[in-house]
Amino acid sequence: MIIEELFKDKTTKAKEKTEILSKWIIDTSLPTDELIAFAETSKDPVKGTCIEAIEYATKQTPSLADETVFTFVTNTLTEKAPRIKWESAKVIGNTAHLFIENLDKAITNLLANTDHEGTVVRWSAAFALGEILKLKTKYNTTLLPTLESISEKEEKNSIKKIYLDAIKKTKK
Repeated sequence: MIIEELFKDKTTKAKEKTEILSKWIIDTSLPTDELIAFAETSKDPVKGTCIEAIEYATKQTPSLADETVFTFVTNTLTEKAPRIKWESAKVIGNTAHLFIENLDKAITNLLANTDHEGTVVRWSAAFALGEILKLKTKYNTTLLPTLESISEKEEKNSIKKIYLDAIKKTKK
């Protein structure tokens, strides 16, 4: 079944579509660049499902993400739809360790999402930024104080905890 057919199939629920796509990515029967090309021309709900499938696959096997995947999710952090923002941030959190030299734009876009009104968008930005911070890269000289400041302003304890845990691990 090709991607278009999967999304046209009204009998398959959204979560099932995500699972099917992620299995295709994991077993390499669906190249990620093909999924990205499809997602780029799709409406937000479909694009969100495609990115969620990438997130699910990279959570299990981060190396499935190549430069194209990382650039795509870095760019989609700036889209309007909250689901696209949070799924993209989670992919970055799963894969940042593979792209240590290319984190500038991802960090900039993630920081822009730290004051988003949506809790899940802020949570996933915190997750990705925390994962980047734990890598102890050159970015930490500016990222550490920035995240300390953000964590002080964050009202949700669940999000604040992500920052504080990453900060504590970095200072060890």
